[in-house]
Amino acid sequence: MPFAPKNTKFGFTLLWTLATFGGFLLSLLFIEVGEKPDIGVIEAAIGGFAIALPQGCVLKKPIFCIRWILSSLLGWSIITAIGIGALGWIVPSTQIFPVRILSGAVYGALGGLGIGLAQWLAITQYNGWQWIFVSSASWAVAVPVGSAVGMILHRLMQLFLGEVMGLAITWLLVGIFTGMNAHKLR
Repeated sequence: MPFAPKNTKFGFTLLWTLATFGGFLLSLLFIEVGEKPDIGVIEAAIGGFAIALPQGCVLKKPIFCIRWILSSLLGWSIITAIGIGALGWIVPSTQIFPVRILSGAVYGALGGLGIGLAQWLAITQYNGWQWIFVSSASWAVAVPVGSAVGMILHRLMQLFLGEVMGLAITWLLVGIFTGMNAHKLR
């Protein structure tokens, strides 16, 4: 018996969230979390592939899955190459809380915009352009929240693992927020 029915919005959102979060965990086998200059285009492409593959499998259409993976690779590579960075794998270097929140919101919105634009290339539906805004808004909220949690945990634990846990929160939130809208892509 499935954990959640596949034909419901909740069931799809749950699968999408698990695919996104699972892809992030898988990506940690290949990418070392670090600060902005430490993550290059190749690492971002590998991470983008690790996320897009399970997401594409949830979408179930083979051609759409391939387009989704390729457009996601393009998006992650471009936002990293132009200096925004590989959002889900970089930790801000600043320890000033308000600056971290504000920069997280700005970089999250810009990075989400870039990823959303690239993924929009894979979407053929009439209202597919809405995905750009969903992606941008999701990242604009998730990055500052995850960054704040990571900073707090890092200070409490005195371990960099706290920052990695903050990134996990970011990916979990992105999975939930985008999953609530990704069901329209099927």
